Amino acid sequence: MTKADIVEQIYEQVGFSKKESAELVEKVFDAIKATLAEGEKVKISGFGNFVVRGKNSRKGRNPQTGQEILLEARKVLTFKPSLVLKNLLNEEQVPTSESSLGESSESSLGESGRLG
Repeated sequence: MTKADIVEQIYEQVGFSKKESAELVEKVFDAIKATLAEGEKVKISGFGNFVVRGKNSRKGRNPQTGQEILLEARKVLTFKPSLVLKNLLNEEQVPTSESSLGESSESSLGESGRLG
């Protein structure tokens, strides 16, 4: 899915004009980018968390020459999907009928109601 696809879906489903839809998408992404650039976490309920993490400098190797090099410290962006999104993604892989072991899908939940 591309940004243009998102704009198209907003246009079709919400009823904004294509220009308004494109501006909305741009403003949302600009807000997310600005928040991440400040080093803050972006949490989208039901979707997941975007977090900027620091990586320390470390020694590495040039794979072509084998020469040891110093990799500078840097920031990386990580995404951790929410449990809601994980469950949605895994529903597609679960058979629609009872599991082949004769257990319902609820039986995999522990006493706390969590998977595991």
